[in-house]
Amino acid sequence: MFFEFGIKDFIDIFLVAVLLYYTYKLMKASGSINVFTGILVFILIWLVVSQVLEMKLLGSIFDKLVSVGVLALIVLFQDEIRRFLLTLGSHQHASALVRFLTGNKKEKLKHEDIVPIVLACISMGKQKVGALIVMERNIPLDEVIRTGEVIDATISQRLIENIFFKNSPLHDGAMVIGKKRIKAAGCILPVSHNLDIPKELGLRHRAALGISQESDAMVIIVSEETGAISVAWRGQFYLRLNGEELESLLTKEDK
Repeated sequence: MFFEFGIKDFIDIFLVAVLLYYTYKLMKASGSINVFTGILVFILIWLVVSQVLEMKLLGSIFDKLVSVGVLALIVLFQDEIRRFLLTLGSHQHASALVRFLTGNKKEKLKHEDIVPIVLACISMGKQKVGALIVMERNIPLDEVIRTGEVIDATISQRLIENIFFKNSPLHDGAMVIGKKRIKAAGCILPVSHNLDIPKELGLRHRAALGISQESDAMVIIVSEETGAISVAWRGQFYLRLNGEELESLLTKEDK
């Protein structure tokens, strides 16, 4: 039996393929790829039973499982769904629409704002002082800020180094910088469970990757073991950066 295949059918198949691809990426990043594969297998069996073989009894059972399973999947994958929506909302055009509707202007970090951060990271790297600095971008990090101590201070190299000094009570947590201010320090970040993270990277790197997966924040990591400077952004690492490379990344715009 022949059937008509038009442009609307092509667009339909293309959009489903894109949706599956991004779902696959999210599941892989969160370590839930086996669950995703199991769901695909179940859907294929359901389609074969109900549409191809037309088994009414077994098909009705699968229909009930699917209707209940949707709610179960929302509960099971609430973090992944939240991350997907955050990624969608942090897109350049979506962010521009939000700023237009709210009347907020996009604030760019100037050279004089970035230099103290870069110099502090270089200095801490030479002394092998561990640091974790979250650069807030379009998505507010109020929940993260509430886990630490509010500072609300001007960006200063000396202040950054003092906060991450080994005897400081706030040196173990993360610092949040946004709107050209040091907002808070000693903050707790969500830890990424991505199994592809290299073994030599520690908890600071996992925490940095975690918040970069859940928001559009750019996170600077200074390793306490090696003094190496790295950045986590959009769910991936930029490792062993020098001062110029770090400054270039911090001034990079969303695309």
